[in-house]
Amino acid sequence: MISKTQARKILDYDLVDILKYVMEINQNRNSNNITYSQNIFLPLTHICQNNCGYCTFKQTPEKAQYILMNENEIHNQLKIAQQYNCKEALYTFGENADSIDIVKDKLKEYGYESMVEYVYNLSYDTLTKYNILPHTNMGIITHDELKQLKQVNASMGLMLETTNRKLLNTIVHKDSPGKDPKKRLRYIKQAGIEQIPFTTGLLIGIGETFDDHIDSLFEIKKLHEKYGHIQEIIIQNFKPKPGIAMEDYKEPNLVDLMKLVIVAKLIFKDTLSIQIPPNLNRQLMPFFILAGADDVGGISPVSLDYVNPEAPWPEIDKLKDEIGSINYKMVERLAVYDKYIKKEYLNDLVYEKATYLRNKI
Repeated sequence: MISKTQARKILDYDLVDILKYVMEINQNRNSNNITYSQNIFLPLTHICQNNCGYCTFKQTPEKAQYILMNENEIHNQLKIAQQYNCKEALYTFGENADSIDIVKDKLKEYGYESMVEYVYNLSYDTLTKYNILPHTNMGIITHDELKQLKQVNASMGLMLETTNRKLLNTIVHKDSPGKDPKKRLRYIKQAGIEQIPFTTGLLIGIGETFDDHIDSLFEIKKLHEKYGHIQEIIIQNFKPKPGIAMEDYKEPNLVDLMKLVIVAKLIFKDTLSIQIPPNLNRQLMPFFILAGADDVGGISPVSLDYVNPEAPWPEIDKLKDEIGSINYKMVERLAVYDKYIKKEYLNDLVYEKATYLRNKI
């Protein structure tokens, strides 16, 4: 593993100078497998307390397509997902949405007091009625709520995005109290205390620096070394979109992203996976895989990426061919990685379903 100083030097290198690291990474890989999870993305509500400058997911109550997905609709979607052999249900919704009266009222109409109570029951039904594992990403919740959702989730997630607190005063996060890096690191730590298999990551191109990237990766490393619960880091590139506050921002270039993937791989070696979203990097995945990425995340045959709805998922067979062109092989995984399918990480009900599904892949 490399130090902060070495990592910073690599990010300053030219492309030609980093090729030796590409060779080293590919010579030392334990496997040529690139993993993915076949999932369904269920955006329970687009209403959110944050107002990030890059976001198209959030909708105001006045303009929302719907306030809160109802259980019948969710079950219909899960039935379709099971027909397509999806094994992960990604439950996502706006942070602290139930602090907003219109969402709170809808929850009461459905018979629930909070979003955590609602997603708990949805996750329980997912586990007991379908061959699908729940993964929840709902922003920051309390430690007790985190413990509650662990009982019915195979894994959970929260993007760190960056450790740069200066962005809280810019167009990026000035209206987003939940995006304070201190709060997010504390939440990831709480997930570690509870031994929850966890996904986190960096958002690249929102005004941060190379030094911020290194600091962010080493903060994640510190938590993972203490708790061992982080199963993957997403390196997600910002994409400008019409109508967002940051539509004039430039997206990060390919070489800088490749260098960051290389650095992440050298920092973590094989202790966790490095994920690159394939729908945001069409026809570029072989470059990122050669740089050290070994996971492409969730891919859905039945739903959009509602965070980036303009970027459709690639067809799995086409992505397999693309990755096969550099002699790597795509293999399916669950929402919880194999090394976390243990009772120290999973509640009995989740463990039993994960063990059953692992044998079906």
